[in-house]
Amino acid sequence: MSGEAIRFDNVTKSYGALRALNGVSLGIARGEMFGLIGPDGAGKTTAIRLACGLLRPDEGDIFVLDRSPTREHRAITGAVGYLSQRFSLYGDLTIDENIAFFAEIHAVARYREERDRLLAITQLTPFRKRRADKLSGGMKQKLALACTLIHQPKVLLLDEPTTGVDPVSRREFWKLLSEFLSQGLTIVMATPYLDEAERCARVALLHNGRLMAIDAPGALQASLRGTLFEVLVDAPRPPVDLLAAIPGVMDVQVFGDRAHVRFAETTIAAAADAVQLSISRAGLRAVSVRPVPASLEDVFIDLITAADTRSREIDRT
Repeated sequence: MSGEAIRFDNVTKSYGALRALNGVSLGIARGEMFGLIGPDGAGKTTAIRLACGLLRPDEGDIFVLDRSPTREHRAITGAVGYLSQRFSLYGDLTIDENIAFFAEIHAVARYREERDRLLAITQLTPFRKRRADKLSGGMKQKLALACTLIHQPKVLLLDEPTTGVDPVSRREFWKLLSEFLSQGLTIVMATPYLDEAERCARVALLHNGRLMAIDAPGALQASLRGTLFEVLVDAPRPPVDLLAAIPGVMDVQVFGDRAHVRFAETTIAAAADAVQLSISRAGLRAVSVRPVPASLEDVFIDLITAADTRSREIDRT
């Protein structure tokens, strides 16, 4: 038995002319919280479905708990829980009845004790007789998670489970995942929310089907070159062109009403003075200019920009 729960070796998957995954290789340790992150179309859902055995790779090999999810699908069914983007609850069944239904699908004979435990953890016990179509969005997600875990899988695959869920319910959902992680469950989550990904032990950054980077969030953030400043100006939008023209600036990205301005090698004081001077010369007022640590979003944008630049240079040659 290997120390990896999931292994992708040079995996490629296409849908006609669209290459959803392109030579992806990665390993996920047993008991790890692992994030697949990237924009829509990056290949996250395809990777999750391949790991479930719902899709067959065009090239490469996949192993889940040392077994092939396609060639040995029945052998891993009981060890894998899968929560899709459109998890289907039965609205005319109660919470108890929904969990019972999924327990019976997985041939779990004595499920009542586990059902009670899951309801207690998800705080759904007071509502167990309520029909699923009468639940809030956050409660539906909790019920979906309970249904997915009723057969006590070793690996939990989550495909954007918090999309469309309110912030409070998202926090509660993450607390539940931390509880199950502490019990030894391996959790793989595909998410477009980079703030969520920072909770994972490691993340894989996907873009156009390619693996851009894989590491701990902190290591990826520390890898970003230069010094990063958050700039807030007394104006409707950050003056991107003005900031980009400052000598030594490598990149400017807009985050709402603020801009992240990245300098090459320079001191913090010199960079801050250069920003303040440029803004004042343009007749604007700087509300805030402060150094900030890089976020995963900063890292991801930098990697995508570099990849797109290389692609354009190749096209011109």
